[in-house]
Amino acid sequence: MPETLFLFDHPESVAAWSAIDDRVMGGISRSALRFDPAGHAVFGGQVSPDNNGGFASVRAPVSPPPGADIDAIELVVRGDGHRYKLNLRTDRGFDGVNYQAPFEPPAGQWATLRLTIDAFQPSWRGRAVPDAPPLRGARIEQVGLMIADRQFGAFVLAIGAIRARRAGEGGDAPR
Repeated sequence: MPETLFLFDHPESVAAWSAIDDRVMGGISRSALRFDPAGHAVFGGQVSPDNNGGFASVRAPVSPPPGADIDAIELVVRGDGHRYKLNLRTDRGFDGVNYQAPFEPPAGQWATLRLTIDAFQPSWRGRAVPDAPPLRGARIEQVGLMIADRQFGAFVLAIGAIRARRAGEGGDAPR
């Protein structure tokens, strides 16, 4: 059985999430993770290229970290036609190496996506970090969602849950 890291089934489930948009470097993009009364969260906002901007993100601490034997992160999501990134951080800091894996959920329908730990690539401020240590589940301290890659305009990603899947658990093939 996967370990639930975040279950967005009540208003308080989004309280620990904060936006970190391109505004930190002078851009004007805006985003938030808000609770939808239908029983899920919504990562939504507007991405703008103005003032050298172009990304929006939200993140929250994971407590406690999921454990060393994690081999995948599972997302229950409903897309809008955009590509997103799931971000994992191995510290509680604001800046530093960020492990990212892209995903593109089907537009307008709920799906469960599984991103293997091996799919996450280390980066720092959008640049690859080839000498970063490999990602290990026991070290996951923060989880985030991001939209970037010149996808300007409004976006809306619905999220029901984020789970850690342990090695050897059954389930759908990785996506």
